[in-house]
Amino acid sequence: MEFFDFHHHKKYIINGIYNLDIEQIPPDSPYSIGIHPNDIDINNTEQQFSWMRNMISENCFAIGECGLDSLVSTDQKIQEDVFLRQINIANEIKKPVIIHCVRKFYEVISFKKKAEQPMIIHGFNKKRQIAEDLLSNNFYLSFGKAVLYNLSLQDIIKNTPLDRIFLETDNEDFNIEELYIKVSEIKAISLEQLNEQILENLHSIKNG
Repeated sequence: MEFFDFHHHKKYIINGIYNLDIEQIPPDSPYSIGIHPNDIDINNTEQQFSWMRNMISENCFAIGECGLDSLVSTDQKIQEDVFLRQINIANEIKKPVIIHCVRKFYEVISFKKKAEQPMIIHGFNKKRQIAEDLLSNNFYLSFGKAVLYNLSLQDIIKNTPLDRIFLETDNEDFNIEELYIKVSEIKAISLEQLNEQILENLHSIKNG
């Protein structure tokens, strides 16, 4: 059985969404393209957006990762402007948005009303209340390696609807199958059911 890796940084993984780093050339497999808060160049923002638009091809699955990060030195207003522009691009080309968020979840939630396409928080690893608030605002949550050992995160997974879940390796070096096995145990369903549901979720976000 093949397992879809929702967000990864490894070009050799074909069954998943490769996160394209700034100024890279897209692979021949599904990828996401965006300007990460950490990569915003305030002196070359227009060039960065030009690169982004020029690199959007039929293999582009999503816009991102993009979002807001309280630990990044770039001014918050600039981060918000760059984030909103990417939401608008996603609206225009009808692609979902993969979001990077650090300590700015309620600000990100406030941008949801601007988005016409599905929004997915990647690498979710926060408190249950934040998860509930995101889910009540129709966000999807993508979970990574921390689920294998973080009990509170396992509890969040247990209470997250199956049709709102994705699984990812991000930049961690482990086999995505381990994560699928763990989540199938937490949700008390078969590996086949979990795999099928995540593929359905992919179909849902791809079609808006």
